[in-house]
Amino acid sequence: MKGIILAGGSGSRLHPMTLAASKQLLPVYDKPMVYYPLCTLMLAGIRDILIISTPEDLPQFRRLLGDGERFGVHFAYAIQPSPDGIAQAFLIGRDWLGGEACALALGDNLIHGDHLSALLRQAAANPAGASVFAYQVRDPERYGVVLFDEAGGVLDIIEKPASPASNWAVTGLYFYDARVTEIAASIKPSARGELEITDLNRVYLREGTLRVERLSRGYAWLDAGTPDSLIQAATYVQTIQSRTGMLVGCPEEVAFRMGYIGADELRAHAGSLHKTELGRILHELAEGQHR
Repeated sequence: MKGIILAGGSGSRLHPMTLAASKQLLPVYDKPMVYYPLCTLMLAGIRDILIISTPEDLPQFRRLLGDGERFGVHFAYAIQPSPDGIAQAFLIGRDWLGGEACALALGDNLIHGDHLSALLRQAAANPAGASVFAYQVRDPERYGVVLFDEAGGVLDIIEKPASPASNWAVTGLYFYDARVTEIAASIKPSARGELEITDLNRVYLREGTLRVERLSRGYAWLDAGTPDSLIQAATYVQTIQSRTGMLVGCPEEVAFRMGYIGADELRAHAGSLHKTELGRILHELAEGQHR
C-alpha cells in the first residue's frame, strides 16, 4: 500500500499566517504540522509516500522532507494546481499509484493514541473496500458526518450538514483498495465545485464495502486548520511530551521503532538536533535509555 499526504489549499482559515507559508508547514509545538500525518502513515507500515501541494509551496516541502531517506521511507512530489476537493488527490496521484491500494492523510490532521499502529496496520491490511475513522466532536457541521443505526452499522455519510443528526465526524485519514482512482474519476463535482471525499466514501458504502472504525476515548484527533485548533493541537503535543517524556509526531522516532532506520542513523539525526529537547530524547532512544 502507498500513501498520499494532501498538503495543498490556501489555508484561508489561518490567514494572515498562511499568506506567506503553507498551513502544513506551520509549527505544531516543536514540529512542522506535516510531520504528524506523515507519522500516521509510517505507523500504518507505509513507506512510499506522495506529497501533494501547491506550485508555490511544494519546493518548501522538498526542502523539509527531501527524498525520505532520513526517515527510512521514499517521498515523491506532485502539484495540486487548484484546490478542487480532497478526492482530487487520487486523480493527481493516479500514475504514481499505478493501480495500488492507497491511504490518504490530510496534512493538517493529528491522530494519537495507544496501540494506534496496530489499528492502522489492520486497516491497511484489508484486501478490498475502504476503511475510515470516526470521532465524536462538538462541531460536526464542519465535517463529513456518519449516521449509525442502533446496531452500529453505517446508514449514511453527509458532508457538512447544516443540522447534523450525529456528532461522529469522519477524520482526515482514509484507506482504499486498488479501485480508488477509478472510482474517484467517476465522481462529479459537488455544488461547491469540489470532488468530495464523502462522495467517494458513499460509493463504497452503497456497495457494502465501507468500514467505519469509531475511535474511542483512548485516542485524540485534532484538525489544526483554524487558529483555535492550531493552539489546541500544540498544547496537546506539549502536554503529552512534557508530562510523559514520550514524543508525538516525530518521524525519526517512528522510523526507529518501526525498524526503518537503525540506532546509528537515529544517533546521527539526534546530533543534528542537539540544541533541542527533541534531539536529547532521540539521543536517549538511540542509546536505549528511553522507553
